[in-house]
Amino acid sequence: MSAEHRFLHTYGKPFLAVLALLALAAGGMAHWYGEGDLSARLWFSGAVVVLAALVVEIIQSLWQRQFGLDIIAGLSMSAALAFGEPLAANIVALMYAGGQQLENFAEGRARREMTALLGRVARTAMRYSGERLEEVAIEQLVPGDRILVRHGEVIPVDGALAHGHADIDMSALTGESLPARFSAGEEVPSGCLASGAAFDLVTTRPAAESTYAGIVRLVQSAQESKAPMVRIADRYALWFLLVTMLIAAGAWWATGDRLRALAVLVVATPCPLILAVPVAIISGMSRAASLGVLVKSGGALETLARVKIAILDKTGTMTTGKAGIVEIRTTDGVDGQEMLRMAASLDQASNHASAENLVVAARARNLVLTNPTNVVETPGSGIEGIVDGRRLLVGGSNFVHHHSSSGDPYSLGNKIPDGTAVVAVSIDGTVAGIILLSDQIRSDAAATVAAFRKAGVDRLVLASGDRSDVVRSVGAVLGIENMRGDLAPAEKVGIVLKERERAPVMMIGDGVNDAPALAAANVGVAMGARGAAASSEAADVVLLVDHLGRLASAISVAQRSRRIALQSVAVGIGLSLIAMGFAAFGYLAPVEGALLQEVIDVAVILNALRALAHPAEDGSSVHEASGQ
Repeated sequence: MSAEHRFLHTYGKPFLAVLALLALAAGGMAHWYGEGDLSARLWFSGAVVVLAALVVEIIQSLWQRQFGLDIIAGLSMSAALAFGEPLAANIVALMYAGGQQLENFAEGRARREMTALLGRVARTAMRYSGERLEEVAIEQLVPGDRILVRHGEVIPVDGALAHGHADIDMSALTGESLPARFSAGEEVPSGCLASGAAFDLVTTRPAAESTYAGIVRLVQSAQESKAPMVRIADRYALWFLLVTMLIAAGAWWATGDRLRALAVLVVATPCPLILAVPVAIISGMSRAASLGVLVKSGGALETLARVKIAILDKTGTMTTGKAGIVEIRTTDGVDGQEMLRMAASLDQASNHASAENLVVAARARNLVLTNPTNVVETPGSGIEGIVDGRRLLVGGSNFVHHHSSSGDPYSLGNKIPDGTAVVAVSIDGTVAGIILLSDQIRSDAAATVAAFRKAGVDRLVLASGDRSDVVRSVGAVLGIENMRGDLAPAEKVGIVLKERERAPVMMIGDGVNDAPALAAANVGVAMGARGAAASSEAADVVLLVDHLGRLASAISVAQRSRRIALQSVAVGIGLSLIAMGFAAFGYLAPVEGALLQEVIDVAVILNALRALAHPAEDGSSVHEASGQ
């Protein structure tokens, strides 16, 4: 959207609504004081400005092969002005401009132009210049440059690890919940997070050709190829226009009275649809927002109500995205909780992701941790130190096995589930046990899956960049039959596009790797409370609270709002048809028809406001089932 178009969209339409209202009021005052010519000119002026703006929009819509009810409003205003009925034209203009302003209010929630996605990209890097480090813009990096990547930094460009090992949080790109370990010479993709110690990287591609830049381009491409959402009222535009023209032409032909044709056009002006449908949709958006679900546009709410297929990311969406303890195995005579307490105490000195998870798990069990001493860490392998006067080793099985005088952690490693990380513990030189860590399925995931099916989502697909065996195990627990793992971002987009051929698709994700698929889906849903900013920017719907069950509730809200909007369409068209009949037989003058439309407007708007209510079917049972 250009700056000029954005300015007109933001300020032009509110101006038209205010202008029409002021012209109507000023003309009424002039008429009250007997200034008939002045009142007519004021009403004419208010209507003609709105009509001019409407004609421009109609031409633009027809150029884009879009056909809407706005054409009827344009015809009725044009006929009213041509036949000397400026008051009727001004009333129609006010109703049309008011409806446009309501739609603008709904669309004001539309997503921004991926500012957060681009904001994640590192702007600078620490490049070696001889023995010195200098901070440079990433655009200045060329293949072969050596840069320093510090703990907690986003990797700015693709590059090969210069030496040693590096622990990389890949979750934003692949969905893998546990950090990946890279060795010297292996290529590390941009957009990931350095979760371990600092390391040197030799750049292999310019920033514009990096992995993360490619994902940004995928998002842009998917958004550009996505078909625009159609307003409910416009779906009935063509046949309603044909019926209106037939009745108006028939009345004029049969009686020779052109004012009867004008009266038919005025009462046919779809103000109830232009007003009531946006009110129902906005009310539904407000109701969803109260549940912690931000729906960015009215079109997104409409489409959310029609979703039949849900594609679910795994890590951070159906699972917690954090590795938790699934089992503690100990040798004879060792207390598991005490072993965990001591291991977590030592791990307080480490910044490794598994160490952090262990500390969090111990504190969640209310274990009292003590400060370690004489700590020595071997990056990527393990850590040793003194806890409560005892020598501890915590790390990988190989590390603990080679640094212990007795015991073998591998003897405790039978039947370990796929996707599980093993932390071995040795106390005073003897292997004490192992702790199994794994990404946990969210407590509300199963209830939410059931709620999706109850809401009419009849096909569920679990799609993830994580390993296929892990994805299959999660899908089996949740009762999801369609599962795909080891997916790159582009492959996720392919799945979305294929499923879109069946029915409207909702894609739910939280990571940078999900952003292109979210943009490609009919409705993209981002886990905004815990996900990456990129997914929130690409999505049509953002879950602002960390309660997956609220999304099922939002689907129910969307369905109810759409039902009410369709009721408004039916009532509005039905009452308009009846009024058109009266106008055709001469029982309604143009101004009377315009005023009658006001009464119809009030009726359908009051009906539309019911979407703000929150009856039991909005999904409150989902909250209870999911422990929310």
